[in-house]
Amino acid sequence: MGEQYLRSVNLYADDREVFSSAVNTGDVAGGLRIRFSVQQGDTSKPNVCNVIVTNPAPSNAKAFMQEFKRITLAAGYGGETRIIFRGEIIQARSGREDVTDTYLHVLARSGERARNYATVNQALAAGHTYRDRIDLATKAMRQYGIAIGHIEDLGGKKFPRNYIAFGMAKDLLREVCEGAGASWSIQNNTFQVVKNDSTVPGSRVVLNSNTGLIGRPVQTIQGIEGRCLLNPMLLPGGKVEINEKSVEQAAFDPAYQGERSNALIQRIAADGVYKPCLLRCFLSH
Repeated sequence: MGEQYLRSVNLYADDREVFSSAVNTGDVAGGLRIRFSVQQGDTSKPNVCNVIVTNPAPSNAKAFMQEFKRITLAAGYGGETRIIFRGEIIQARSGREDVTDTYLHVLARSGERARNYATVNQALAAGHTYRDRIDLATKAMRQYGIAIGHIEDLGGKKFPRNYIAFGMAKDLLREVCEGAGASWSIQNNTFQVVKNDSTVPGSRVVLNSNTGLIGRPVQTIQGIEGRCLLNPMLLPGGKVEINEKSVEQAAFDPAYQGERSNALIQRIAADGVYKPCLLRCFLSH
């Protein structure tokens, strides 16, 4: 990325830009401002986005007052933004922050309807593959506006018997991914499958003090946890490189009962390569 200052935020309703905010100073009282928090993960659980727009024009606020309407949030620096979240509105509400300031609050999820309502009802002949089963599930999800992104090569294994796919598409995908050692998710209304020992192609991000890394990442039971400046290039299932010398090593519990928790602490990668499984992105000013 370029210089990480002069943040820019754009908010779209059905691909039409409704709000745009450039953060140049800390003095935003009385004017339009956009705050957001986005949680994304390399799991089938829908990603969640909360956006609060302060002092929106009433005519613009109405653009979001419709359930299941598409919403897109983009952010970046110096007017160059990238999509951080794309999904469907679950709730939009308006009110007052104080005597002078009004607000619009939008709650959205990515791929929720496809995950919860897409169904399959079809037979596959003997000799079908994991990819054939995935194609059945994605065909059902396309009806809910889901695009197809990166799908990992899950090998050439062929099943010797016919297969009846009947039920929820998400259950079929869970079965396939458990058998193939992979995970599926919907990122920004785009379906993807990534193997557990692989990453999304072209997603490499190097994090250090020059590229926005804040403080020192910490070794934990859940993995390596770190903070950085707003970076829309970070993706669930992508690739992040952090120098192993920058990671704060976890302290062992010396108690006898601590042996179990010590064994769960995730190792620090010698090559510094990590796969983001949970991303939390927020802007508050």
